[in-house]
Amino acid sequence: MWDELRERVALERRQIHRLLRVHRALLEKCVASAPDGIELSALAAMLHSFYTGLENIFKRVTLELGDPMPGSESWHKELLDSMTEATGNRDAVLSPICGVG
Repeated sequence: MWDELRERVALERRQIHRLLRVHRALLEKCVASAPDGIELSALAAMLHSFYTGLENIFKRVTLELGDPMPGSESWHKELLDSMTEATGNRDAVLSPICGVG
């Protein structure tokens, strides 16, 4: 179980790093000047892919360690929130952010 989880998380991390590497020039440009419409669309797509990669890690951790997967309409938020809490199977994966919720 641990080896498979570790491999899947490592794969997602590599894909996230690749995404950031591919978009590095755009990210650096947008630090210096406001993005135009096309750049803004590219940034939105990159952000979506970035979060999807993180969410895939969170889902895999939840399923592999036997924690319940949220099932409501707001499951994305519940999954993210659950990563800030320890369970009987794991420590917290993320630190909670003050003032968000």
